[in-house]
Amino acid sequence: MAKHLDLEEQEQLDELKHFWKQYGNLITWGLIVIFGSFAAWNGYQYWQRSQQAQAAIMYDEVERAATSGDASRLDRSLADMKDKFGGTAFAQQAGLLAAKTYYDKGNIDGAKAALAWVAGKSADEGYQAIAKLRLAGVLLEAKAHDEALQQLSGTFPKDFTALVADRRGDIFAAQGKKSEAKAEYEKAYKGMDERTEYRRLVEVKLNALGVNPSAALSVPAAAAAVSPASAPEVKQ
Repeated sequence: MAKHLDLEEQEQLDELKHFWKQYGNLITWGLIVIFGSFAAWNGYQYWQRSQQAQAAIMYDEVERAATSGDASRLDRSLADMKDKFGGTAFAQQAGLLAAKTYYDKGNIDGAKAALAWVAGKSADEGYQAIAKLRLAGVLLEAKAHDEALQQLSGTFPKDFTALVADRRGDIFAAQGKKSEAKAEYEKAYKGMDERTEYRRLVEVKLNALGVNPSAALSVPAAAAAVSPASAPEVKQ
């Protein structure tokens, strides 16, 4: 025989029923939202991993096409990469690789298009900066000076500031604007680590404009050495 609930247990059961009747739907929907969000997050993570894996495979195809020098194959694989995985880092890398291959093969228009795509579509500031610097170089060779300078306008990551200044100096020098070129080269020289090999190239450019940056930088140090603050105290 079933044991009858005593009065206290019956009251607790009634309170539970009343509570569930009042808040049950809210609790249920809250749990649905929580577990649904968890499932969605896991699904998104899985989708991201899947996208990256497929993008890596597609990048390998672009790389093989670039290595083989098959222009048609490179065109197709890069187009597929941009269409299907344009938001991935692999797509930006593929664009830079394709641009170099196009340039080496003399397809300047193809190189410019690939670099412009990376510069305009990449969510990574580093890839954007690299693409803009390279595109400015291609435009400089084509004597499209204003377009080249336009690529170097706006803000760049700090690590690229000196390189941007150097490229701007190249453009101004090509235009015959020596004072502007000098100012940009000096900015680039000061912004580069003294152990960087590229800094020596910038120094050569400055030397060609009649500037010795090493001597210019040594002047403040010499002045500081004989400044009143550093001079020894003279006893009366």
